[in-house]
Amino acid sequence: MNIQTVGIVGAGTMGNGIAQVAAVAGFDVVMIDVTDAALAKGVATLTASLERLVAKDKLDAATRDAAIARIETSTDYARLSKADIVIEAATENVELKHRILGQIEAAARADAIIASNTSSISITALAATLAHSERLIGMHFFNPVPLLQLVEVIRGVQTSDETVAAVRELTEKLDKSPIGVRNSPGFVVNRVLVPMINEAFFVLYEGVATAEEIDTGMKLGANHPIGPLALADLIGLDVCLSVMDVFLKDFGDSKYRACPLLRELVAAGHLGRKTKRGVYRYD
Repeated sequence: MNIQTVGIVGAGTMGNGIAQVAAVAGFDVVMIDVTDAALAKGVATLTASLERLVAKDKLDAATRDAAIARIETSTDYARLSKADIVIEAATENVELKHRILGQIEAAARADAIIASNTSSISITALAATLAHSERLIGMHFFNPVPLLQLVEVIRGVQTSDETVAAVRELTEKLDKSPIGVRNSPGFVVNRVLVPMINEAFFVLYEGVATAEEIDTGMKLGANHPIGPLALADLIGLDVCLSVMDVFLKDFGDSKYRACPLLRELVAAGHLGRKTKRGVYRYD
């Protein structure tokens, strides 16, 4: 399949990041969200990201301008009819994703691929609600999308060989590195990473060490570029909690029980960098 236009549903952190890399790679982009304000914020975020790349001489001004010009925004799902692939990049909520995927299938062409950027939800289960389940695939980007190279390409039971091949080819054209993953909760990276983050919250909760000491320990002792608690703030504490809850439900194993401190911070609205406060403050 010759993919030329990429549709994206969701203009938040992941959605605008995917829009940025697709536009820079030369693809036309249609970005959909529920309000014009959300779309404007998404475009402002990716524009600022492109400006930083220009300032660091990692991108020239002409490429920046051409990328921005390739991005169309709308609140109307019907605009997705021109897309060859539509990537759902909504909040990690099963019911929400089912609803959005149904809207995408109703608006997209019959031959268009539909991808979900889910970080933990079953691709097989998401595909089961669609009339053409063979064209649904997982395409899990990592935050920040413009900087991190990996994309997990997740195949559900129903996903066709043609869909997998087209998405792997697209991923490489986006200058990303795909890895093939069998459908399983959390896939590869989050299956390993999020329980580690959760354990760091338990260490903090039990008073074993301060947040700064925990993060310093993992940076200097395990050679991690960022500590697990600072990484949780970057990912979003609500996302970390959601992933742990999916693991607990799907695996039925108490080792995936979310730390009470993580749950309490989310209840308080302290979600990390996006709310200016999580484990740390970002005033």
